[in-house]
Amino acid sequence: MSDTERAERRRDRRESRRQERVKQREPRFVDAPLAPPSANSGLLEVFRRRYLLSLLVRREISARYQGSFLGLFWSYIQPATRLAMYYFVISVILDKGIENFAIHLFAGLVIVHYFTETFGAGTHSIVRNKALVRKMAVPREMFPVASMLTSAYHVIPGMVLLVCFCVGLGWRPDPVGVAAVLLGFTLVAIWGTGLALLFSAANVFFRDFSNVVQTLTQFTTFSVPMIYPYSMVSERFGEYAQFYLFNPMAEAVLLFQRGFWAGTTKDVDATLVEHFPKDLFLIGFAHVAVALVFLVFAQRAFTRLENKIPERL
Repeated sequence: MSDTERAERRRDRRESRRQERVKQREPRFVDAPLAPPSANSGLLEVFRRRYLLSLLVRREISARYQGSFLGLFWSYIQPATRLAMYYFVISVILDKGIENFAIHLFAGLVIVHYFTETFGAGTHSIVRNKALVRKMAVPREMFPVASMLTSAYHVIPGMVLLVCFCVGLGWRPDPVGVAAVLLGFTLVAIWGTGLALLFSAANVFFRDFSNVVQTLTQFTTFSVPMIYPYSMVSERFGEYAQFYLFNPMAEAVLLFQRGFWAGTTKDVDATLVEHFPKDLFLIGFAHVAVALVFLVFAQRAFTRLENKIPERL
């Protein structure tokens, strides 16, 4: 083989390798419809990205106690102070004549606090995390859901104190009571998440919605049988008291009181007959079904608004 032929072969090989490298660098196009960079599967996508969701929850928890000397210990001090105050004022000074009324009140306070914190923090979640919303391609429902889970974490100290105080008064958990607590907690989690989704998107467009939320949460304390028993509502309004139970938070408070306060009384059966509606669990499951329908509605409304959120932020 002559030198000329060898040189031509070398040139051919170099040209072939050059063309192969060009092909590798050429962009590959996929015949598929355009889609937004963020996921569009709603709440299902949020829980599919559990790792990222857990990071957001830990970030919110650490931000709350940043710069605090006692840190998480404050979550136990504040509920313990409220419980002691209610026990002294309600049970000792006022003496409403209802057995262990401080537990009656504190059981309602724990679940009401969970709802108000989920609703309030969820409403501000997107505006508060606007830097992440602009930069990260994540389902934006993740921020209200992270606020709900963070609120659930902050409820744990109150629950621990409530259980300890009830045990000190002779309470022992029973399957029906545990089911009532779980049902009440589930009801509030679903309603709180749905409202947080709806109001977090609306708050991006009109900041007035944060003031609306503050106004609504102020009514919660007085619209549930917490500082007064349900028996008082039943006696005052008779057959119309059933409309009072249309309020899902009133039902959630009663379920929590069934799980904790009823078990601390001397005659549990008499307490259930006097201070609780007959179909407590049936009403609770009906409220959960309505809450799930509302959650679907809130998710659809959020999806319609979510593409406009970054430009409004």
